[in-house]
Amino acid sequence: MSYTKFKAPTANKYRNKRCELDGFRFDSMKECNYYVQLKRQVMAGDVVTFLRQTPFHLPGGVKYVADFLVFYASGEVAVIDVKGVRTTEYKTKKKLVEFHYPVVITEV
Repeated sequence: MSYTKFKAPTANKYRNKRCELDGFRFDSMKECNYYVQLKRQVMAGDVVTFLRQTPFHLPGGVKYVADFLVFYASGEVAVIDVKGVRTTEYKTKKKLVEFHYPVVITEV
């Protein structure tokens, strides 16, 4: 008789709880709630549309993925990153994106 060893689930490093909604997987409940808020703004007409997980390619093969790219009815475009913890890696990538692209990353 053989037994299979199962690895006990470990807690996430930043204590975020992953969730799924509308067939999309989110890294945190905070990001999922912001998605719901954006859907409401689309129905209200304040937001035309939005994109999830938009990549920005940086020199040296580095890639930064923004949580949302939001297109407002006013014509404004916003890059949104839903953050619980601002890591050193995130701060560096944010500066690089803002240097190489004509965008400002808004943290929620």
